[in-house]
Amino acid sequence: MAALVAGGLGGGIGYTLARNDDTTSTTISASDTGASQIKRDPNSIAGVAAKALPSTVTIEAEGSGGQGGTGTGFVFDAQGHIVTNNHVVSEAVDGGKLTATFPDGKKYDAEVVGNAQGYDVAVIKLKDAPSDLKPLPLGDSNKVAVGDETIAIGAPFGLSNTVTTGIISAKNRPVASSDGSSDSKASYMSALQTDASINPGNSGGPLLDARGAVIGINSAIQSTGSGGFGGSGQSGSVGLGFAIPINQAKYVAQQLIKTGKPVYAKIGASVSLEGTTDGAKITEQGAGGSDPIEPGGPADKAGLKPGDVITRLDDRVIDSGPTLIGEIWTHKPGDKVTLTYQRAGKEHTVDLTLGSRIGDNG
Repeated sequence: MAALVAGGLGGGIGYTLARNDDTTSTTISASDTGASQIKRDPNSIAGVAAKALPSTVTIEAEGSGGQGGTGTGFVFDAQGHIVTNNHVVSEAVDGGKLTATFPDGKKYDAEVVGNAQGYDVAVIKLKDAPSDLKPLPLGDSNKVAVGDETIAIGAPFGLSNTVTTGIISAKNRPVASSDGSSDSKASYMSALQTDASINPGNSGGPLLDARGAVIGINSAIQSTGSGGFGGSGQSGSVGLGFAIPINQAKYVAQQLIKTGKPVYAKIGASVSLEGTTDGAKITEQGAGGSDPIEPGGPADKAGLKPGDVITRLDDRVIDSGPTLIGEIWTHKPGDKVTLTYQRAGKEHTVDLTLGSRIGDNG
């Protein structure tokens, strides 16, 4: 599985350069040729963008130590909740500063309502939110097909309100991403892959279908640069962008708004996170010396043991531990799933009911 880097942090550098460059721009006066009067089909890319842009924001996050960057978010409800990526706002979670700027230039202070590092989803809320907010309509990411048109809105390298287009290149792409910092933990997703141009600063922005409904949250890109977004060399789009499916993100956002904490589905077993293509192997020892199989948990009840290699979850092929985690997290606690696993060279199948874990720690 390719190493991936989350595509939002580091946009602050691009934002500063773009803002400073404005002072050297040349103003040109020209008569109105009538182009502004052209009526465009509301279902065209221009029509969809015109309707969606007023409900997107550019987010600036600054930590107490001055670290931060820019990203994107979109209006989730009329109460002022904005959905974005966790890695966009993580610097401002503990005592930092957050602002959200709409395309018309109106800027609002904001606060983090809840963040889910594992899912890479966060919800912030505007302070003194306006009464005329229009939430973006949410689509159904389960019904997305390879080849469907996509429209991405964001602030690549700080260039706010940028619209790019492409298609869905693949579905259910296993992705483990991080922001490249030394203390970063990976986020896992079974992602929508798109070739719409996505760059640092696009993170947290909506990936729309041709009708303008949100089908995903732009979260990561394949990086070819050695520096990563947290280093000295910033990489750009190579046509491999990844978005969190909106069905999953909607569930996570609703949980964060309700309780402030994420809820994760789990099987109650520790699996190896090492690169492999053979499956997800249950480790001989859990994190911090804990039991690899949670006593009384779903895996324990299903008879799984350390050393078992999980190769399939329902109809999804499992080639590694991160792939298994991403697939489990597309489900909700209480869902019933079928696991296929190898033990001593023999294949077995077992049904189990997923358990739950609250919060990013534990």
